[in-house]
Amino acid sequence: MGQRYQVVFLALEFIDCPVVLFLRKQNTLNKSEHIKYWKVTAADDWRAVQQLFKGRNYIQSLFFAHLVLEKLLKAYWVKDNVSNHPPKTPNLILLNKQTKLNLSETDLQFLASMNDFQLEGRYPDYSNKLFKTYKLKQTKEVLIKIEDLGKCLLKNL
Repeated sequence: MGQRYQVVFLALEFIDCPVVLFLRKQNTLNKSEHIKYWKVTAADDWRAVQQLFKGRNYIQSLFFAHLVLEKLLKAYWVKDNVSNHPPKTPNLILLNKQTKLNLSETDLQFLASMNDFQLEGRYPDYSNKLFKTYKLKQTKEVLIKIEDLGKCLLKNL
């Protein structure tokens, strides 16, 4: 008793992935399993993004979309660093800087803009400004960019 376990997910695709779960002692996970964990939890969050968007919960869908990018960057962080435990930060720019990714200036600007949505979940008063800006059309445009960037990121993981 008292041993810490971590859920590790296998069998994934970025969208509509089947999630197969198994438990392993946290200290026995190898680098590949840590990367799979981040990839599959990103895929889980992408499904949440889609459901929230369908339910017209646009700001919440963008919050979860930020989590998708955060988790994919954390998978890269694990891939590119000695440790298997990325920093506990939601800052996409900081995470990217600590990887070997060579994103375009456009992608970096997009990541910076996505950092706005992690604030929504942590500071609800901030969301009033976002609610006025992000309706169906604007949210859909952002989600298309995230889907494209997410697929690009997954190609090399």
